[in-house]
Amino acid sequence: MTRHALAANENPYPPLPSVRTALTEAAGGLNRYPDRTVTELADALAGRHGVPRSHIVTGAGSVGVTHHLLHAVVRDGDEVLYAWPSFEAYPHLTEICRGTSVRVPLREERHDLAAMADAITPRTALAVVCNPNNPTGTAVTRAELEAFLDRVPENVLVLLDEAYREFVRDPEVPDGIELYRSRPNLVVLRTFSKAYGLAALRVGYAVAHEEVAARIRHTVVPFGVNALAQSAALASLAAEDELLERVEAVVKERDRLTSALRPILPVTASEANFLWLPLGGRTTAFAEACARADVVVRAFPGEGVRVTVGSPEANDAVLRVAATLA
Repeated sequence: MTRHALAANENPYPPLPSVRTALTEAAGGLNRYPDRTVTELADALAGRHGVPRSHIVTGAGSVGVTHHLLHAVVRDGDEVLYAWPSFEAYPHLTEICRGTSVRVPLREERHDLAAMADAITPRTALAVVCNPNNPTGTAVTRAELEAFLDRVPENVLVLLDEAYREFVRDPEVPDGIELYRSRPNLVVLRTFSKAYGLAALRVGYAVAHEEVAARIRHTVVPFGVNALAQSAALASLAAEDELLERVEAVVKERDRLTSALRPILPVTASEANFLWLPLGGRTTAFAEACARADVVVRAFPGEGVRVTVGSPEANDAVLRVAATLA
């Protein structure tokens, strides 16, 4: 029986042939240190997004960049505000940077941005908005986000985590990089792990105004983005049209899986590459049934199950399990 790994929101497709070729070529220079300043990749990203090179900060995945940001702005006891449940790295990174987590419960599985704004205090250093949210897949609209940003004091940074941006199809969901241009306290986070399928190589980046970017860059670990990651990311940008065809295939599978599950189990509309099944007390039973079918999903006991959109075969396996629990 084939094992289907659908717990980590990974891209089901391997790197493109051109990316594998770039990796092979880069492997010939493994005796040399990588470009410490990640210059070529940063230049490419700046050109792609139409931003100054000095506004780009790279790191070992979006988690690495988030760690650098927290290290730069959080002092002992400062508050880091985020919705919950959301990306599980947020509380861990806050703790290791000696911050205090302030968790604002989701409302109907979406960010309650009004409540988050109400929760800002003089000790708040950073507010995080995960859009689309992990694990629920829900997204806030431009109007909602701008209303929130208007209420955030200028001295409080807002991190807009857009790890799943490429999977968004709702036109009301904003592109954070367009918003950041007029918002000096907004930092936009992107990654090559999801849509670009480079999770193993750990490369992500932030887009922020120069003063903030410089503060983050000051905390960056030297040689934090290795040579293979830099080469693969550059090759992926060069093959972006082909990669985005794969993203579209994942989106179509997301829609198919959603439509097929809805008559059987509750499923939340998703703008990411995963689905959230708010199963409550049935969460463990569903996860265990998946495990017996060699389908690995991410269970949040008592709340729900997050299921990565995989290959058609993997998604069909999920549907077979769901049918047994209907």
